Amino acid sequence: MGIDPIFNSHNWELVPFQFWSVVFFALGCIVGSFLNVCIHRLPLGMSIVTPPSHCPHCKYSIPWWLNIPLVTWLALRGRCKNCGAPISPRYFVVELLTGMVFLASWLEFGDRLHPYHSMPLALVCAAFLAALICATFIDFEHFIIPDEITFGGLGVGLVVSFLLPSLQHANSMGIGLLRSVIGAVVGAGIIYAILRLGKLLFGRQRLKFPDDTKIVFSETSLHFQQKEIPYEDLFFRKSDTIVAAAKSIELVDRSYFNAVLRLSKNSLRIEQDKFEPEELNPEDVHHMEIVVHEIVLPREAMGMGDVKFMCMIGSFIGWPGVIFSLMVSSLIGSVVGVTLILMKRRAWSSKIPYGPYIALAAAIWLFSGRKLVLAIFQ
Repeated sequence: MGIDPIFNSHNWELVPFQFWSVVFFALGCIVGSFLNVCIHRLPLGMSIVTPPSHCPHCKYSIPWWLNIPLVTWLALRGRCKNCGAPISPRYFVVELLTGMVFLASWLEFGDRLHPYHSMPLALVCAAFLAALICATFIDFEHFIIPDEITFGGLGVGLVVSFLLPSLQHANSMGIGLLRSVIGAVVGAGIIYAILRLGKLLFGRQRLKFPDDTKIVFSETSLHFQQKEIPYEDLFFRKSDTIVAAAKSIELVDRSYFNAVLRLSKNSLRIEQDKFEPEELNPEDVHHMEIVVHEIVLPREAMGMGDVKFMCMIGSFIGWPGVIFSLMVSSLIGSVVGVTLILMKRRAWSSKIPYGPYIALAAAIWLFSGRKLVLAIFQ
């Protein structure tokens, strides 16, 4: 009597659907533990492989038996076993949330009659949602979405849409890849168009300060009132310019009084009455201080990170999902933003991360977007 091979699909079909539900939840919690590493290290430019997991306070290397998802955080009551320093609840939340979305992916896309054959689609959707979770928490904390997520996710989205065309509701590999490419192009194109339009309409921000406020220009960023703005957040186009009517301008080797400063990415222009304007190369000015009561800064309605993020999302959910995500994320963002302003938790001019709203809208589309659209328009 022969023994069927372990990978015989008939044998795996006999495994109960409920068993795979538990497996997906446990796998999601493990992936969530890895996402916590990514959320902490990617914005800092650190390797996600080395060094091994350790306490950020005492650098204690965490052994595997103290790194069990969910269980360890609860058992240690959110504190390091070695030094007793608090461990952020974010670690527990991310592990639990990732476990839940893995389980939800299995319940939504797993086939109760043929679970073995439906597993690839459920795993792909779960991995996509894990990327959204990682991007969301990083964007909330750092206002960035790392290229490792956007470009890496874009590549994965194109590949899996080709190998698994059912992700794009297609019947052939070629159609699956085509829909993925169109989704990526439409996603990036729409957000980039919004970015450019926002720059045209709302591309300047006028800030007023108490008299004799000092603003410092370092080699990499602008400093004022305990705030720091990197130049890369200000100079998106060549025409983006910082303008200030300064009481004084102090460089390392010279001073100006009652002058107008115009600083762009490639030019520093200082204008004084009765004197010819002076043009300097910003790369030669390593430190500058000005005293002002008002300054005009260039600003973006959205960042390039959002463009790349929507491009990645489009590669997974196609252009209909992109359109849905754009509309729903705008609605969610508006409601949340206005609510925070009314609660006086945020000012009108405050910078808000848009990535989390895109991520939430994309997740809604993945699970029920098509049903919602059909229900509304039928």
